[in-house]
Amino acid sequence: MPKMYNSPILAAIHETAQDLASIGLMDKTSMKKFDTLCITAVPPMSPEEICALRAREKASQAVFALHLNVTTGLISQWERGEKKPGGPALKLLHLVKRKGLRAVA
Repeated sequence: MPKMYNSPILAAIHETAQDLASIGLMDKTSMKKFDTLCITAVPPMSPEEICALRAREKASQAVFALHLNVTTGLISQWERGEKKPGGPALKLLHLVKRKGLRAVA
């Protein structure tokens, strides 16, 4: 998944920082700060969006869970709003939203 930046200027600065880190002129802590500053956060998904996404892909909760490497119960909890996806799961959901379930198959 390509990185999404807050602005073209921050994209250029981030690319330069990555180059500096790759040759050892910038430490990991500074690079993490640049990541936080430059890369757009993944927006949350509502239970309705997750349910509609699964329906669009014509997948049962079990099949959807298999593709996202989570439990069927967790998919159910997301769709009922009892829990919210975060981290890698949220990124995978956005990838499926953009490119379809085959992108993570």
